[in-house]
Amino acid sequence: MKGNAMSATSAEQMRAWRGPALLTYGFRPFFLLGAIWAALAMTLWALALAGVLALPTRLDPVSWHAHAFLFGYLGAVIAGFLLTAVPNWTGRLPVVGWRLGALVLLWATGRLAIMVSAVLPVWAAPAIDLAFPIVLGAVILREIVAGRNWKNLIVLALLGVFAIANLVFHVEAARGAFAAQGCGLRLGLSAGIGMIALIGGRIVPSFTRNWLVKRGVAALPVPPMQGFDKATLLATLAALLLWTVLPAAWASGAALLAIAVLHGLRLARWQSHRTGAEPLVWVLHAAYALVPLGALTLGLAILAPDLIGQAAAQHVWMGGAVGLMTLAVMTRATLGHTGQALSADRMTVLIYALLIGSVAARLTAGVLPAHLGYEISAVLWITAFAGFAIVYGPALALPKEEAR
Repeated sequence: MKGNAMSATSAEQMRAWRGPALLTYGFRPFFLLGAIWAALAMTLWALALAGVLALPTRLDPVSWHAHAFLFGYLGAVIAGFLLTAVPNWTGRLPVVGWRLGALVLLWATGRLAIMVSAVLPVWAAPAIDLAFPIVLGAVILREIVAGRNWKNLIVLALLGVFAIANLVFHVEAARGAFAAQGCGLRLGLSAGIGMIALIGGRIVPSFTRNWLVKRGVAALPVPPMQGFDKATLLATLAALLLWTVLPAAWASGAALLAIAVLHGLRLARWQSHRTGAEPLVWVLHAAYALVPLGALTLGLAILAPDLIGQAAAQHVWMGGAVGLMTLAVMTRATLGHTGQALSADRMTVLIYALLIGSVAARLTAGVLPAHLGYEISAVLWITAFAGFAIVYGPALALPKEEAR
């Protein structure tokens, strides 16, 4: 009853809003602008890589590129997801209207400030950038406490780690370190992988179970958060902390290989082989599969560096697990929350394929001549996220009756 009352009240609140439809729910502006930023930032990075463009930023080009994706794009998607999920978790009203618009503006101002940080006081861009996760965290904390939804404080804790990682990134950059390979980036990426392991570990088997039940399939995924899942999450926490602090140690490589096995076994319990008929479901499994694959490649990069470089291996997590899982969640959430059928059309499948191709091209870029692999990867990435903005933009930006 509480959930139904909350939904009705939320609907009334959104109907009462007379401003842009984009500000009627958190997923709308943050998913759309996040995707546009992912495409734009990669375009700017490709131009910088080609020597055509030099951004007026205090960050070196590679560090700006890493920050723009990890803390810029992923920060937007996390905000969109939490501002949409937390009302369901707590039974409270969503943040809508100009309060939501203020959060979006704060995020966008951070992107601009980092991009032009060379013309600002040295403290200004980091302060503006860090304000967004801090304010977002305060909003989420208020909702969780008011709704007494204590079990999801762990998600807030991961958001806190993500914000701390951003701070460390800025401190390392200010000290002249190569922040793209620093502790801050590894900590931020670890927080992102932690969110996939935790939240993805809930939604992937749950969504899969719902879909298989509708098809009358008897073999269903193991329910989430059993003992094995909890042990895997604890092992993942330990391995990620070790890798964050000691990225070249053999113990870190061994720990990453161990969690690769654990997450592979976890995924095997979710009936992935039965999901091929619906891309909206199998893409969740494909995205989660990049968690153990990324752990495997990173572990090998540490223990056998002649096989693969750490930068390339790291992209399996950054571009692959994070990129594909966020696209999978954004497409599904947009369809579901805008009243459309939960089924992927051909354009959506193409978006997924372009992203997977981008990660594959980046992983093999070292064997291709000059910058060809990087350029192919960038073009596929830009096309994937621009495609999301074009295909899903109307549903995100317009009222339901106008978007169809």
